[in-house]
Amino acid sequence: LRQLGSQINVEVEAGEAGGDPVETARRALKRAKDERFQALIVDSAGRLSIDEEMMAQAESLRSAVQPTETLLVLDSMTGQDAVTTAETFGTRLEPTGAILTKLDGDARGGAALSLVEAAGVPIIFASTGERIEDLEPFHPDRMASRILGMGDVLSLIEKAEAAISEEESEEMERKIREARFDLDDFLNQLQMLKQMGPLQNVLGMMPKIPGIGRITDQEIDEKQLVRVEAIIRSMTPQERSRPELINASRRKRIATGSGTQPQDVSRMLDQFAQMRKMLRSMAGGGVPGAGRRKARKARKALPKMKGF
Repeated sequence: LRQLGSQINVEVEAGEAGGDPVETARRALKRAKDERFQALIVDSAGRLSIDEEMMAQAESLRSAVQPTETLLVLDSMTGQDAVTTAETFGTRLEPTGAILTKLDGDARGGAALSLVEAAGVPIIFASTGERIEDLEPFHPDRMASRILGMGDVLSLIEKAEAAISEEESEEMERKIREARFDLDDFLNQLQMLKQMGPLQNVLGMMPKIPGIGRITDQEIDEKQLVRVEAIIRSMTPQERSRPELINASRRKRIATGSGTQPQDVSRMLDQFAQMRKMLRSMAGGGVPGAGRRKARKARKALPKMKGF
């Protein structure tokens, strides 16, 4: 808990091993009031299944700190056990909301429906990974869209906007339209893709393609992205800006520097040339910032569902 707090610059009042968690909570509450903190989060002990000791401790904590919100955190992979836990907590602790973790697959959307029905409370947050940025507000309409195979385009747009600024987006559009998109730009795009989270989660937000279905993480080798990055970083600045200069001897040198084979370098260059051509045709007639403006319009136009 201390390690997590240090990552996000949040003070942690942790008790000693074997100490009384209720006393630790009271001490944390007093410190929060004395130092005028805006909020206090009390993280109680967790279990894989319900037991009386855990329930009694949770009830004592609730009585000691009188929280304004009581959130039940459940692992969506536990299946029916999550529903049983929700029913028990709903009866004894009267939670005001829930947090669902490991919600990184469409099949687990059913757990969200069962949880809301069993506990009688809305899902406030959902987590699709183990990083801090993977904890996000839960949007029932987006989950329904994913279950129906329509993807989660709005979340994908939000992740993209967080990874790239509007100025960078407009500059990239100009480069693509003017055929100035080079391997340095491609490398920057790969870095931005990494900032959006695990590739399998990003692909999970994309809608199914007619006749093909959804691209899954099994069909995409994330290690290939690492190899591509290594190949580009083994090039000179001139080679990155003018890939056509790369002949057989240069391919061999780049392959040696990146730990790959010359044919891997040739394949990457061919794929880059095809991608640049495709991007150029897609950007034809576009205007700077058009993608972001369309994204904002899309968010306003989509109907909002009021929770399950």
